[in-house]
Amino acid sequence: MQKRIAPKFLLIALAIILIVPVVQADDALDWYMRGENAARVGNYIDAITYYNSAIAIDQKYASALSGKAYALIRIGNYSQALSTAEQALAIKQDTRALNAKADALFKLQRYDEAVTAYDKLFAVQSNLPESFCNQGVAYEQLNKSENAIAAFETCARLDPSNLFPWYRKGRALLTLGKPQDALNAFNHCTQITISDAEVWNYKGVAFLQLGKYQDALDCFKTALSIDPTYAEAKKNKELAMGRAQVYNNAGTPLPTTKPVATTTSESTPIVTETTIRATATVVIEAGIETPTLKQTETSISVKTTYSPLPAWAPIAGILGACIVLFGIWKR
Repeated sequence: MQKRIAPKFLLIALAIILIVPVVQADDALDWYMRGENAARVGNYIDAITYYNSAIAIDQKYASALSGKAYALIRIGNYSQALSTAEQALAIKQDTRALNAKADALFKLQRYDEAVTAYDKLFAVQSNLPESFCNQGVAYEQLNKSENAIAAFETCARLDPSNLFPWYRKGRALLTLGKPQDALNAFNHCTQITISDAEVWNYKGVAFLQLGKYQDALDCFKTALSIDPTYAEAKKNKELAMGRAQVYNNAGTPLPTTKPVATTTSESTPIVTETTIRATATVVIEAGIETPTLKQTETSISVKTTYSPLPAWAPIAGILGACIVLFGIWKR
């Protein structure tokens, strides 16, 4: 009798071993999907809680870790987002984790590392205009205007209706002393919208550097018609009026006069988010007005879900358990 009971206990234990991992995998996946749904509607705090529940069941759940990193960025916890993204990447090269790491480094103003992280992201996925814009701003902060222009051009090519990359490209070209190329970039901006005071101001700066003072004056007037409180445009308007008057009286421009209408410092970096389409608005940063990106409705890119077991494992496990239990019952 004892000899028959012992094998039954062994069979029952085997059935439990087959069933428990399947149940755990299903539970982890369920928590992960709850996190995805919460993040999709902007409930990032809840999303992090759900991702944590999935990770507690399976500590190597890369998709849950990358989802958590993404949500942490959205609530401004960049340091933890960085460490979480690196945890995910240690398990597998998940695109969202790569993006989260690059964005976290950018937000932490670790620009040199951010540039490298974005390059790694682009090697896997290269159709991310917001990330190229971020990389362009990072290059600006590193005083690498040529690299910044290349990044902004890619951003503009991927998202032609986005004002931001054209505007920042124009500013970078002014820094390089290329006012005609900058003017072409600002002309693209005014084709997208005619109601951005920053664009008109910098377009006026380009005309100033080209010695076209009346055109510059018209641009500054347009900027002030949009934003009458725009102090820099007021100064530039006075400068253009003075130079236009000298030009009209003398009949020739003043080639030796250096325009002084450009800003004296770079703005605090403007960050676009991973899955957001952006449009331009105006905020005050670092003492000057610079356009930043207005975030529209969040949408999470569809990613391959990591599961601790292959897709057939739940079915196979349950069937195996049923066979074992049937054998026990037959005895």
